[in-house]
Amino acid sequence: MVTLVPVILSGGAGSRLWPVSREGHPKPFMKLADGQSLLEKTYLRAASLDRCLRVDGRPTVMTVTNAQYYFLSRDVETKANISSLFLLEPFARNTAAAIALAAYQAISHFGDNIVLLILPADHLIDEVEHFDATVSKAFDLAQQGYLVTFGITPTAPETGFGYIECGQDLGSGKKVSRFVEKPSLEKAQQYLSAGNYVWNSGMFCFSAATLLEQMGCWAPAVAASAKACWDAIGSQEQLDSAIEIPAAAFERIPSISIDYALMEHSDKVVVVEGDFTWNDIGSWAAVRDLALPDRDGNRALGECIFVDSSNTFVQSENRLVATVGLKDVMIIDTPDALLVVDANRSQDVKSVVSELKLADHHIAKLHKTVSRPWGTYTVLEEGINFKIKRIEVKPKARLSLQMHHHRSEHWVVVSGLAKVVNGENTLTLAMNESTYIPAGHKHRLENIGAETLVLIEVQSGAYTGEDDIIRFDDEYGRQ
Repeated sequence: MVTLVPVILSGGAGSRLWPVSREGHPKPFMKLADGQSLLEKTYLRAASLDRCLRVDGRPTVMTVTNAQYYFLSRDVETKANISSLFLLEPFARNTAAAIALAAYQAISHFGDNIVLLILPADHLIDEVEHFDATVSKAFDLAQQGYLVTFGITPTAPETGFGYIECGQDLGSGKKVSRFVEKPSLEKAQQYLSAGNYVWNSGMFCFSAATLLEQMGCWAPAVAASAKACWDAIGSQEQLDSAIEIPAAAFERIPSISIDYALMEHSDKVVVVEGDFTWNDIGSWAAVRDLALPDRDGNRALGECIFVDSSNTFVQSENRLVATVGLKDVMIIDTPDALLVVDANRSQDVKSVVSELKLADHHIAKLHKTVSRPWGTYTVLEEGINFKIKRIEVKPKARLSLQMHHHRSEHWVVVSGLAKVVNGENTLTLAMNESTYIPAGHKHRLENIGAETLVLIEVQSGAYTGEDDIIRFDDEYGRQ
């Protein structure tokens, strides 16, 4: 029996969505107005498909992501109530490498009769029942040996998307005549008028065997290096549900997209048109368009007051924003960074991230609140020789046994029940109780209660950077 396994590609940093999307907390983990992240929505959409593989009654998917996002992704997986196999990249290597290795992983776990549905984690799709029907068409074509790509019927002369020219009608799909890069406005208008062009969504469906066979024909360098990388993976001891890709072998795979490597060359490529609303959330303009406008075209996510303003968008996480006399402006407010951008230049936000990276600024990488496998920490204040954090530890979770050379720490429990290792002593702390940890002392924090443990940490010392840490034992495998 042929089965369908969704493969979620969750590697994009989303630099056009800074300051909400950052290197340490990228676009797939962005939460929309309903409180769900893009990755969670993708998991739920994949799990709802009639043909989605189920193991022991649970929808089963595969996730290809960066190793540093594994625990974040696993938390989303748990929330979505699905089961996922993880393929963990040491660094980004584009989609051809990710999809080829996912095909090997799928065959290894599920056998040869497997069809892959490739879904980027940062898409937003409405009319899920129509999406399901489109997937069924693609599944049937994939079983016939086709490489299927999903096209979206254009609603405007969009210059931010690639296009596909449709050719011969095959009934449930059409042969692909050619792929077209992001066009000029004039070209986009021509494509819209022609009626046989669709937007290239970046979603695909094909059997794992067909994918690898066609890659061997049309992208032999990718195919050979991906096979060598998979062989290197096979020689290493791995977790049942998570495979870490060795960096040396992965780096030998050419960094190229699946479109350039294969889809633009193979004679087996067909397109199915998606009869559903699709948004790739590629800029703040796309996020803005999800909110309902007022009579002046203003939109807000969060508390906002508009005075004599029009076509203005505000997203504010935790404070009121007021605008006066603005037009065609977007304002994105976060606790430690503020973006103000011309509404017609939202694609250029990535330039800000480039400047921050050149300056090695931490705001390109981290938020004030940082996720860890055991919970989160939030930097409340920092200055010369001190830093104050709010730490939240999930029930039954614990931090590593660790030591700092340059700072001491004072922990005060706000709520919950903590087990603390402090040097040679082990103690239990409840609300309003505290402990002092001198520099050089081994220490560990564990939540032994049923609720989230919250504490305030005051660091004092000549250096309070996050790299001043020596781990002696860590159940999450961190060094």
